[in-house]
Amino acid sequence: MDLRLYVSKRDDLKGYSPSYYIRFAVVDLDRSQSYPLNFVCMLPQNMGVNGKPSSVFSKVFGTDSLELAKRLLTKASKAEDDSEVKAEIEKRLKMLEPKPVVQVKCRVCGNSFEPKSRGRLKAKVCQECIRKKD
Repeated sequence: MDLRLYVSKRDDLKGYSPSYYIRFAVVDLDRSQSYPLNFVCMLPQNMGVNGKPSSVFSKVFGTDSLELAKRLLTKASKAEDDSEVKAEIEKRLKMLEPKPVVQVKCRVCGNSFEPKSRGRLKAKVCQECIRKKD
């Protein structure tokens, strides 16, 4: 399969963010050279994080979908000339990067831990200190 991204840009949707009017279709150039005949699926704006296939793209390409999306977007970024499309590609590439694990220091013991959220606020005391308190 010779996969590429086909970028379609709708100019009649003024007032929306670029992600609404710039679409990326995954096409297979082995099938045909023209767009509707070589269509495979649409590239989703965000990939499923928990391992479940959340889109048709994830269902079609399985476990390799994240790496394939990165590869297709980097290839399209090199070939694209339009600044709006390039900005959208860079935004999507940034969304595909894993977020770093945040570590904070416990206010009681000083050990580093990953905070769990309690409603809107993040915990500032580790679970061990909370258990000792009770």
